[in-house]
Amino acid sequence: MGLLTGALPDFPWDTLTPYAQRARSHPGGIVDLSVGTPVDATPQLVRDALTAAADSPGYPQTHGTPELRDAVVRWFARRRGVRGLDPAGVLPTVGSKELVAFLPTLLGLGAGDVVLHPRAAYPTYDVGARLAGANPEPTDDPATRLAEGGVRLVWLNSPGNPDGSVLSVEKLRAVVDAARAAAARDGVPVVIASDECYAELAWDEPWASGGVPSLLDPAVTGGDLTGLLAVYSLSKQSNLAGYRASFVAGDPALVGRLLEVRKHAGMIVPGPVQAATVAALDDDAHVAEQRARYGRRRAVLRSALEGAGYVVDRSSAGLYLWTRPEHGAQDSWATVADLAGLGILVAPGAFYGDDLHVRIALTAPDERIAEAAARLSGA
Repeated sequence: MGLLTGALPDFPWDTLTPYAQRARSHPGGIVDLSVGTPVDATPQLVRDALTAAADSPGYPQTHGTPELRDAVVRWFARRRGVRGLDPAGVLPTVGSKELVAFLPTLLGLGAGDVVLHPRAAYPTYDVGARLAGANPEPTDDPATRLAEGGVRLVWLNSPGNPDGSVLSVEKLRAVVDAARAAAARDGVPVVIASDECYAELAWDEPWASGGVPSLLDPAVTGGDLTGLLAVYSLSKQSNLAGYRASFVAGDPALVGRLLEVRKHAGMIVPGPVQAATVAALDDDAHVAEQRARYGRRRAVLRSALEGAGYVVDRSSAGLYLWTRPEHGAQDSWATVADLAGLGILVAPGAFYGDDLHVRIALTAPDERIAEAAARLSGA
Protein backbone atom coordinates (compact mmCIF):
# COMPACT_ATOMS: atom_id res chain seq x y z
CA MET A 1 0.00 0.00 0.00
CA GLY A 2 2.89 2.35 0.69
CA LEU A 3 3.75 2.82 -2.98
CA LEU A 4 0.12 3.65 -3.76
CA THR A 5 -0.20 6.39 -1.15
CA GLY A 6 2.15 8.84 -2.80
CA ALA A 7 4.38 9.02 -5.85
CA LEU A 8 8.09 8.69 -5.34
CA PRO A 9 10.30 11.56 -6.54
CA ASP A 10 12.34 11.15 -9.69
CA PHE A 11 15.80 9.72 -9.13
CA PRO A 12 17.69 13.02 -8.71
CA TRP A 13 20.94 12.17 -10.47
CA ASP A 14 19.09 11.60 -13.74
CA THR A 15 18.48 15.36 -13.89
CA LEU A 16 22.24 16.00 -13.93
CA THR A 17 22.60 14.51 -17.43
CA PRO A 18 22.75 17.78 -19.42
CA TYR A 19 25.30 19.23 -17.00
CA ALA A 20 27.39 16.08 -17.27
CA GLN A 21 27.31 16.41 -21.06
CA ARG A 22 28.47 20.00 -20.78
CA ALA A 23 31.30 19.03 -18.42
CA ARG A 24 32.41 16.22 -20.76
CA SER A 25 32.74 18.72 -23.59
CA HIS A 26 35.57 20.50 -21.75
CA PRO A 27 38.89 20.06 -23.61
CA GLY A 28 40.42 18.37 -20.57
CA GLY A 29 37.44 16.11 -20.01
CA ILE A 30 35.09 15.86 -17.09
CA VAL A 31 36.08 15.89 -13.43
CA ASP A 32 33.12 14.13 -11.85
CA LEU A 33 32.70 15.17 -8.22
CA SER A 34 28.93 14.65 -8.16
CA VAL A 35 28.75 11.30 -6.35
CA GLY A 36 30.54 9.83 -3.37
CA THR A 37 31.59 6.56 -4.94
CA PRO A 38 35.07 5.39 -3.89
CA VAL A 39 37.74 5.23 -6.61
CA ASP A 40 40.73 3.86 -4.69
CA ALA A 41 41.68 0.20 -4.50
CA THR A 42 39.96 -2.19 -2.12
CA PRO A 43 42.58 -3.14 0.52
CA GLN A 44 44.46 -6.32 -0.30
CA LEU A 45 43.78 -7.89 3.08
CA VAL A 46 40.04 -7.54 2.45
CA ARG A 47 40.33 -9.06 -1.01
CA ASP A 48 42.34 -11.92 0.44
CA ALA A 49 39.65 -12.59 3.04
CA LEU A 50 36.97 -12.58 0.34
CA THR A 51 38.97 -15.03 -1.78
CA ALA A 52 39.65 -17.34 1.16
CA ALA A 53 35.91 -17.55 1.81
CA ALA A 54 34.93 -17.91 -1.85
CA ASP A 55 34.03 -21.62 -1.50
CA SER A 56 30.61 -20.85 -0.04
CA PRO A 57 28.04 -23.44 -1.20
CA GLY A 58 25.59 -23.08 1.69
CA TYR A 59 23.24 -20.31 2.66
CA PRO A 60 24.85 -17.60 4.79
CA GLN A 61 23.50 -16.61 8.19
CA THR A 62 21.04 -13.74 8.06
CA HIS A 63 22.14 -12.63 11.54
CA GLY A 64 25.77 -12.74 10.43
CA THR A 65 28.42 -15.14 11.59
CA PRO A 66 29.46 -14.98 15.24
CA GLU A 67 32.85 -13.80 13.97
CA LEU A 68 31.27 -10.86 12.16
CA ARG A 69 29.12 -9.79 15.09
CA ASP A 70 32.08 -10.05 17.46
CA ALA A 71 34.18 -7.96 15.04
CA VAL A 72 31.51 -5.24 15.07
CA VAL A 73 31.48 -5.31 18.88
CA ARG A 74 35.28 -4.95 18.96
CA TRP A 75 35.18 -2.14 16.41
CA PHE A 76 32.58 -0.16 18.35
CA ALA A 77 34.65 -0.48 21.52
CA ARG A 78 37.95 0.40 19.86
CA ARG A 79 36.91 3.09 17.39
CA ARG A 80 33.64 4.58 18.70
CA GLY A 81 33.92 4.41 22.48
CA VAL A 82 30.94 2.03 22.76
CA ARG A 83 31.84 -0.86 25.05
CA GLY A 84 29.78 -3.86 26.08
CA LEU A 85 27.61 -4.00 22.94
CA ASP A 86 25.62 -7.23 22.82
CA PRO A 87 26.48 -9.29 19.69
CA ALA A 88 22.78 -10.13 19.49
CA GLY A 89 22.23 -6.44 18.73
CA VAL A 90 24.31 -6.57 15.53
CA LEU A 91 22.89 -7.33 12.08
CA PRO A 92 24.71 -7.15 8.73
CA THR A 93 22.87 -5.39 5.89
CA VAL A 94 23.24 -5.37 2.12
CA GLY A 95 24.75 -1.91 2.08
CA SER A 96 23.34 0.79 4.33
CA LYS A 97 21.00 2.30 1.73
CA GLU A 98 18.62 -0.67 1.75
CA LEU A 99 18.31 -0.42 5.53
CA VAL A 100 17.64 3.33 5.30
CA ALA A 101 15.04 2.79 2.57
CA PHE A 102 13.21 -0.07 4.24
CA LEU A 103 13.53 0.58 7.97
CA PRO A 104 10.13 2.34 8.22
CA THR A 105 8.52 -0.63 6.45
CA LEU A 106 10.39 -3.18 8.57
CA LEU A 107 9.19 -1.35 11.67
CA GLY A 108 5.58 -1.56 10.48
CA LEU A 109 5.10 2.18 10.03
CA GLY A 110 2.30 3.44 7.85
CA ALA A 111 -0.31 6.14 7.30
CA GLY A 112 -0.24 8.85 9.95
CA ASP A 113 3.17 7.91 11.31
CA VAL A 114 5.78 10.65 11.14
CA VAL A 115 9.42 10.03 10.18
CA LEU A 116 11.79 12.89 11.01
CA HIS A 117 15.00 13.50 9.10
CA PRO A 118 17.49 16.41 8.78
CA ARG A 119 16.55 19.34 6.54
CA ALA A 120 19.68 18.99 4.43
CA ALA A 121 19.60 15.25 3.94
CA TYR A 122 20.30 12.19 1.86
CA PRO A 123 17.07 11.72 -0.16
CA THR A 124 16.54 8.10 0.91
CA TYR A 125 15.27 9.09 4.38
CA ASP A 126 12.33 10.76 2.66
CA VAL A 127 11.89 7.94 0.15
CA GLY A 128 11.90 5.27 2.88
CA ALA A 129 9.05 6.98 4.70
CA ARG A 130 7.07 7.25 1.47
CA LEU A 131 7.63 3.57 0.64
CA ALA A 132 6.00 2.68 3.96
CA GLY A 133 3.15 5.14 3.44
CA ALA A 134 4.37 7.24 6.37
CA ASN A 135 4.89 11.01 6.47
CA PRO A 136 8.46 12.32 6.11
CA GLU A 137 9.19 15.60 7.89
CA PRO A 138 12.47 17.53 7.62
CA THR A 139 13.65 19.25 10.78
CA ASP A 140 16.86 20.43 12.38
CA ASP A 141 15.24 20.36 15.81
CA PRO A 142 13.89 16.84 16.32
CA ALA A 143 13.76 17.21 20.10
CA THR A 144 11.20 20.03 19.83
CA ARG A 145 9.18 18.25 17.14
CA LEU A 146 9.02 15.08 19.27
CA ALA A 147 7.17 17.03 21.95
CA GLU A 148 4.31 17.61 19.47
CA GLY A 149 3.53 13.88 19.09
CA GLY A 150 2.96 11.52 16.18
CA VAL A 151 6.63 10.71 15.59
CA ARG A 152 7.55 7.03 15.28
CA LEU A 153 11.04 7.19 13.76
CA VAL A 154 13.80 9.80 13.95
CA TRP A 155 16.67 9.68 11.48
CA LEU A 156 19.87 11.35 12.61
CA ASN A 157 22.87 11.66 10.31
CA SER A 158 26.22 12.47 11.87
CA PRO A 159 28.53 13.22 10.15
CA GLY A 160 25.91 14.60 7.82
CA ASN A 161 25.56 13.94 4.12
CA PRO A 162 25.65 16.40 2.37
CA ASP A 163 26.85 19.10 4.76
CA GLY A 164 29.42 17.33 6.96
CA SER A 165 27.86 18.54 10.21
CA VAL A 166 28.52 16.60 13.42
CA LEU A 167 26.15 16.14 16.36
CA SER A 168 27.72 16.45 19.80
CA VAL A 169 27.04 14.11 22.69
CA GLU A 170 24.79 16.79 24.18
CA LYS A 171 22.69 17.14 21.03
CA LEU A 172 22.37 13.39 20.64
CA ARG A 173 21.36 13.01 24.25
CA ALA A 174 18.71 15.73 23.89
CA VAL A 175 17.04 13.78 21.06
CA VAL A 176 17.18 10.51 23.01
CA ASP A 177 15.65 12.15 26.08
CA ALA A 178 12.89 13.77 23.98
CA ALA A 179 12.08 10.48 22.23
CA ARG A 180 11.82 8.62 25.52
CA ALA A 181 9.64 11.33 27.01
CA ALA A 182 7.35 11.18 23.97
CA ALA A 183 7.12 7.38 24.17
CA ALA A 184 6.26 7.50 27.87
CA ARG A 185 3.65 10.21 27.30
CA ASP A 186 1.92 8.62 24.31
CA GLY A 187 2.48 4.94 25.07
CA VAL A 188 3.93 4.44 21.59
CA PRO A 189 7.59 3.52 21.02
CA VAL A 190 9.84 5.94 19.15
CA VAL A 191 12.87 4.57 17.32
CA ILE A 192 15.97 6.69 16.76
CA ALA A 193 18.24 5.56 13.94
CA SER A 194 21.59 7.27 13.45
CA ASP A 195 23.32 7.03 10.07
CA GLU A 196 27.02 7.24 11.00
CA CYS A 197 28.68 6.06 7.78
CA TYR A 198 31.26 8.89 7.66
CA ALA A 199 32.36 8.67 11.29
CA GLU A 200 35.97 7.74 10.49
CA LEU A 201 36.42 10.81 8.27
CA ALA A 202 36.50 13.76 10.68
CA TRP A 203 38.54 16.85 9.74
CA ASP A 204 37.79 19.63 12.23
CA GLU A 205 38.28 19.70 15.97
CA PRO A 206 37.17 18.44 18.38
CA TRP A 207 36.06 15.57 16.17
CA ALA A 208 39.37 14.95 14.36
CA SER A 209 41.20 14.05 17.56
CA GLY A 210 38.32 13.14 19.87
CA GLY A 211 36.24 11.14 17.43
CA VAL A 212 32.69 11.57 16.19
CA PRO A 213 30.19 10.58 18.90
CA SER A 214 27.93 7.61 18.24
CA LEU A 215 24.28 7.43 19.19
CA LEU A 216 25.23 4.26 21.10
CA ASP A 217 27.81 6.04 23.27
CA PRO A 218 27.00 5.46 26.98
CA ALA A 219 27.24 9.23 27.50
CA VAL A 220 24.29 9.53 25.11
CA THR A 221 22.26 6.48 26.12
CA GLY A 222 22.80 6.38 29.86
CA GLY A 223 23.53 2.69 29.37
CA ASP A 224 20.09 1.95 27.86
CA LEU A 225 19.96 1.11 24.15
CA THR A 226 16.18 0.66 24.01
CA GLY A 227 14.85 1.98 20.70
CA LEU A 228 18.28 3.01 19.41
CA LEU A 229 20.00 1.89 16.20
CA ALA A 230 23.30 2.96 14.62
CA VAL A 231 23.84 2.30 10.92
CA TYR A 232 27.33 1.93 9.48
CA SER A 233 28.91 1.12 6.13
CA LEU A 234 32.42 0.12 5.09
CA SER A 235 31.95 1.71 1.66
CA LYS A 236 33.67 4.96 2.61
CA GLN A 237 36.30 3.99 5.15
CA SER A 238 37.44 0.82 3.35
CA ASN A 239 36.50 1.33 -0.34
CA LEU A 240 33.96 -1.48 -0.17
CA ALA A 241 30.98 0.09 -1.93
CA GLY A 242 31.00 -2.81 -4.40
CA TYR A 243 30.85 -5.34 -1.57
CA ARG A 244 27.71 -3.83 0.03
CA ALA A 245 29.28 -4.43 3.44
CA SER A 246 27.29 -2.68 6.17
CA PHE A 247 25.55 -3.31 9.47
CA VAL A 248 23.08 -1.96 11.97
CA ALA A 249 23.65 -2.24 15.72
CA GLY A 250 21.97 -1.25 18.96
CA ASP A 251 18.89 -2.42 20.85
CA PRO A 252 18.98 -6.27 20.74
CA ALA A 253 15.19 -6.54 20.94
CA LEU A 254 14.73 -4.15 18.03
CA VAL A 255 17.45 -5.86 16.00
CA GLY A 256 15.71 -9.17 16.71
CA ARG A 257 12.51 -7.83 15.15
CA LEU A 258 14.39 -6.70 12.07
CA LEU A 259 16.13 -10.08 11.88
CA GLU A 260 12.87 -12.02 11.82
CA VAL A 261 11.51 -10.00 8.90
CA ARG A 262 14.80 -10.24 7.02
CA LYS A 263 14.84 -14.03 7.45
CA HIS A 264 11.45 -14.25 5.76
CA ALA A 265 12.49 -11.84 3.00
CA GLY A 266 15.89 -13.45 2.30
CA MET A 267 17.76 -10.19 2.89
CA ILE A 268 21.17 -11.76 3.56
CA VAL A 269 24.75 -10.55 3.19
CA PRO A 270 26.76 -13.14 1.20
CA GLY A 271 29.10 -15.32 3.26
CA PRO A 272 32.33 -14.22 1.56
CA VAL A 273 31.36 -10.57 2.10
CA GLN A 274 30.80 -11.29 5.78
CA ALA A 275 34.33 -12.71 6.00
CA ALA A 276 35.73 -9.66 4.20
CA THR A 277 33.86 -7.40 6.61
CA VAL A 278 35.58 -9.04 9.57
CA ALA A 279 38.99 -8.45 7.99
CA ALA A 280 38.19 -4.78 7.28
CA LEU A 281 36.83 -4.08 10.75
CA ASP A 282 39.84 -5.60 12.49
CA ASP A 283 42.41 -3.52 10.59
CA ASP A 284 42.80 0.19 11.34
CA ALA A 285 45.87 0.81 9.18
CA HIS A 286 44.08 0.83 5.82
CA VAL A 287 41.44 3.19 7.22
CA ALA A 288 44.14 5.65 8.31
CA GLU A 289 45.74 5.45 4.86
CA GLN A 290 42.46 6.15 3.10
CA ARG A 291 41.63 9.01 5.45
CA ALA A 292 45.02 10.56 4.67
CA ARG A 293 44.28 10.35 0.92
CA TYR A 294 40.98 12.11 1.35
CA GLY A 295 42.59 14.68 3.62
CA ARG A 296 45.12 15.62 0.93
CA ARG A 297 42.42 15.86 -1.73
CA ARG A 298 40.24 17.92 0.56
CA ALA A 299 43.02 20.43 1.26
CA VAL A 300 43.80 20.88 -2.46
CA LEU A 301 40.18 21.24 -3.49
CA ARG A 302 39.12 23.50 -0.64
CA SER A 303 42.01 25.88 -1.22
CA ALA A 304 41.18 26.11 -4.92
CA LEU A 305 37.47 26.69 -4.26
CA GLU A 306 38.13 29.45 -1.76
CA GLY A 307 40.64 31.05 -4.10
CA ALA A 308 38.01 31.04 -6.86
CA GLY A 309 35.46 32.90 -4.74
CA TYR A 310 33.54 30.08 -3.10
CA VAL A 311 32.76 29.49 0.58
CA VAL A 312 32.82 26.06 2.22
CA ASP A 313 30.25 25.83 5.01
CA ARG A 314 30.23 23.26 7.81
CA SER A 315 31.98 20.20 6.22
CA SER A 316 33.61 19.23 9.51
CA ALA A 317 33.62 15.56 8.50
CA GLY A 318 32.75 13.28 5.61
CA LEU A 319 33.57 13.10 1.92
CA TYR A 320 32.09 16.38 0.70
CA LEU A 321 32.61 20.12 0.64
CA TRP A 322 29.29 21.95 1.16
CA THR A 323 29.90 24.97 -1.04
CA ARG A 324 28.31 28.22 -2.24
CA PRO A 325 29.50 31.35 -4.06
CA GLU A 326 31.03 33.91 -1.72
CA HIS A 327 29.09 36.89 -3.04
CA GLY A 328 25.31 36.81 -3.23
CA ALA A 329 22.76 34.04 -2.92
CA GLN A 330 22.79 31.92 -6.07
CA ASP A 331 20.51 29.02 -6.90
CA SER A 332 22.37 25.72 -6.59
CA TRP A 333 21.58 24.74 -10.18
CA ALA A 334 23.24 27.95 -11.40
CA THR A 335 26.38 26.99 -9.46
CA VAL A 336 26.23 23.52 -11.00
CA ALA A 337 26.10 25.16 -14.43
CA ASP A 338 29.02 27.48 -13.63
CA LEU A 339 31.22 24.58 -12.56
CA ALA A 340 30.09 22.39 -15.46
CA GLY A 341 31.47 25.14 -17.71
CA LEU A 342 34.86 24.34 -16.18
CA GLY A 343 34.31 20.65 -16.81
CA ILE A 344 33.60 19.99 -13.12
CA LEU A 345 30.39 18.13 -12.28
CA VAL A 346 28.93 18.59 -8.79
CA ALA A 347 25.57 17.85 -7.14
CA PRO A 348 23.09 20.67 -6.49
CA GLY A 349 21.96 21.24 -2.94
CA ALA A 350 18.42 21.01 -4.29
CA PHE A 351 18.88 17.21 -4.22
CA TYR A 352 19.21 17.47 -0.44
CA GLY A 353 16.67 20.15 0.43
CA ASP A 354 18.97 23.18 0.17
CA ASP A 355 18.78 25.55 -2.80
CA LEU A 356 21.92 27.61 -2.09
CA HIS A 357 24.76 25.07 -1.79
CA VAL A 358 26.34 22.43 -3.96
CA ARG A 359 27.89 19.19 -2.73
CA ILE A 360 31.40 18.55 -4.03
CA ALA A 361 32.81 15.08 -3.48
CA LEU A 362 36.42 14.20 -2.69
CA THR A 363 36.06 10.85 -4.44
CA ALA A 364 38.22 11.31 -7.49
CA PRO A 365 41.82 10.26 -8.16
CA ASP A 366 44.56 12.68 -7.14
CA GLU A 367 45.20 13.64 -10.77
CA ARG A 368 41.55 14.65 -11.33
CA ILE A 369 41.40 16.59 -8.07
CA ALA A 370 44.52 18.46 -9.14
CA GLU A 371 42.94 19.11 -12.54
CA ALA A 372 39.81 20.53 -10.91
CA ALA A 373 41.96 22.76 -8.70
CA ALA A 374 43.89 24.02 -11.73
CA ARG A 375 40.68 24.89 -13.57
CA LEU A 376 39.33 26.73 -10.55
CA SER A 377 42.58 28.65 -10.19
CA GLY A 378 42.52 29.54 -13.87
CA ALA A 379 38.94 30.75 -13.61
